[in-house]
Amino acid sequence: MASSLLLLLDDIATVLDDVTIMTKVAAKKTAGVLGDDLALNAEQVSGVRASRELPVVWQVAKGSTRNKAILVPAALLIGAFAPWAVTPLLMVGGTYLCYEGVEKLAHKFLHRKQVEADKTKIKQALSDPDVDFVALEKEKIKGAIRTDFILSAEIIVISLGTVADKPFATQLGVLLAIAAIMTIGVYGLVAGIVKLDDAGRALAQKTNNGLQTIGNGILAFAPWLMRFLSIAGTAAMFLVGGGIVSHGIPALHHINEALAEGMAQPWLTLTNMAWTGAVGIVIGAIALAAVTLGQKLVKDKAGTAKA
Repeated sequence: MASSLLLLLDDIATVLDDVTIMTKVAAKKTAGVLGDDLALNAEQVSGVRASRELPVVWQVAKGSTRNKAILVPAALLIGAFAPWAVTPLLMVGGTYLCYEGVEKLAHKFLHRKQVEADKTKIKQALSDPDVDFVALEKEKIKGAIRTDFILSAEIIVISLGTVADKPFATQLGVLLAIAAIMTIGVYGLVAGIVKLDDAGRALAQKTNNGLQTIGNGILAFAPWLMRFLSIAGTAAMFLVGGGIVSHGIPALHHINEALAEGMAQPWLTLTNMAWTGAVGIVIGAIALAAVTLGQKLVKDKAGTAKA
């Protein structure tokens, strides 16, 4: 009886050890997408009144938890009954990340007037007492939850690919750990980021000169932090997505190996990053062109049908 208990405890300890190790590996592989998730969600909730920022973040966090409750069991079912689908799903997900990155850049640089008009519209809405903020918040929350679902699916699939050959208990532990890290970590940071300017203003209004200096520093730093997160998130799309596609297509992987052959650090890492980033940009541009062409053909067909 005692020996059986010891064996059980040993098995549990082994599983937990495997879960810890594989969670670290999965977290490392999904760090880029997590950064993008953080940046996008912080940006999503930035267009609401200050007093409603935390309630909106809380609503999105609850929606994110529901997303994980769907995605984790779905990933485990795929791992158990269709493990062959993991690589194709990773490829689709990687391509989507590349597409989203290029689409984001194209929207920013090719539609500058529209971007500025949207920002002006949000500022005017915040100062207009007649605006229906309940409807505005609901739209923000829905959009953020949709974004979370897509990025969460990416992270869960990447994590599943990391532990696809491991026992079910390890897969379950890793996916649950990653889901918890994603939800608590990301939305805890989002809550802190969106309230950073409020903390800065509160300190800047103190009578103590030191606190005022800190507060003014925070107010100056907050916009730069948002810009950095946005840039880092876009870069992560290309690096993560390009890395997935590059590893999934043998020819591209062999080119990467040939380019990096014989290199020492840090040139090895920089070369790998440059290659995966370039692959991500090219794949994203192709995907965007295909989607744009498809939308145009559907629109032309619909117009012809109406005529």
